[in-house]
Amino acid sequence: MQLYHYEFNAMGTVCSIQLYAKNTRLAKHISTAVIADVNRLEQKYSRYRSDSLLSNINRLAAKGGQIQVDDETASLLNYAATCYQQSDGLFDITSGVLRQIWQFQQQALPDEEQIAAIRNRIGWQHLNWSAPYLEFPEPGLELDFGGIVKEYAVDRAAVIAQESGMQYGIINLGGDIRVLGPHANGQPWVVGIQHPREQQQVIQKIHLSQGALASSGDYERCIIVNNQRYGHVFNPRTGWPVSHLAAVSVVSELCVVAGSAATIAMLKESAGTQWLAQLGLPCLWVDVEGKSGGSLLDQQQ
Repeated sequence: MQLYHYEFNAMGTVCSIQLYAKNTRLAKHISTAVIADVNRLEQKYSRYRSDSLLSNINRLAAKGGQIQVDDETASLLNYAATCYQQSDGLFDITSGVLRQIWQFQQQALPDEEQIAAIRNRIGWQHLNWSAPYLEFPEPGLELDFGGIVKEYAVDRAAVIAQESGMQYGIINLGGDIRVLGPHANGQPWVVGIQHPREQQQVIQKIHLSQGALASSGDYERCIIVNNQRYGHVFNPRTGWPVSHLAAVSVVSELCVVAGSAATIAMLKESAGTQWLAQLGLPCLWVDVEGKSGGSLLDQQQ
């Protein structure tokens, strides 16, 4: 068996597939199937594409009304509802509307009047969801699957890769990772977790033979104003970015679970580390003061 490595760009990030296959034809078949599905999901749920299903939903949400959604979208909405409940309303896919006033490229903060006005347009409780019907009783809401879709795409890619013949390999969509079996010789994959403040520094290496790793942090998209860092994970109640944890990484069987757990921990601020401990999944966290903890710290998985 030979190791094949394919890189591609999708969902605004660099992605890769590493897999073992008996020949180039099989490797190409697997990678082509995976990349096609990742691209499909990006086209379907991107908020940047005017022709995406999500943009169609948001055009309806802006004026109010009802839409019938397909099974895949229904499963994502069901998962979003579960995350909302599990996080006591902090993980809310209607909070993406905050990006309208948090323009990171402008290096400026919104004022309190802007935040107060837009907070009225946030709240999962303001929509009605009963599969397959999604209803927006009042105009002005907006959905953003950004906290779910990339991780879901990783899990979908894993299923497609396995169905296409992949037994050993790793799928990485911009740091959201799914491992399908170890190296062909039985050795686990070594995955580095990036330090949230030192871009070239790995804070911990973990060994994975299967399962998923996902991270959330304030370091990917942020602005620094008056020496204060403002990241892209927003508290829907305050309208401001979270400010206690700098980064959280979680290991789980499914990437979508690891990703949402990491984000919920960030949203829970100072209570996030205790919530992670109660959750019981392998994790690593770093707060804004540089303190770190979690069961993945200084141990090999």
